Amino acid sequence: MAPVDNPRPLPVIVAYSAGPRELDMVELSLPPGSTAMDALNASGLLARHGLGSVDQVTVGIWMKLRPLDTLLRPHDRVEIYRPLKVDPKEARRQRYRKNKA
Repeated sequence: MAPVDNPRPLPVIVAYSAGPRELDMVELSLPPGSTAMDALNASGLLARHGLGSVDQVTVGIWMKLRPLDTLLRPHDRVEIYRPLKVDPKEARRQRYRKNKA
């Protein structure tokens, strides 16, 4: 008998933080060969948070920037990054000035 070609689904998580201490995560089971773009489209997070289209967001996998055509591996976490409101260096300066006073 020939082996049955039944590829296992690919478990991944798509995560987005709309603000400090807010986290919206969606667990997905995608077909093998799926990309970060496939995960974003399947998650529904873009529409739920009004983030626009897939090509308007910056994404990463496990805290490393990755292009949308990156192939996913089992248990990857695709992260949608929001733009910074304040430059981290400037925020540090402001905290220093505030604590110094």
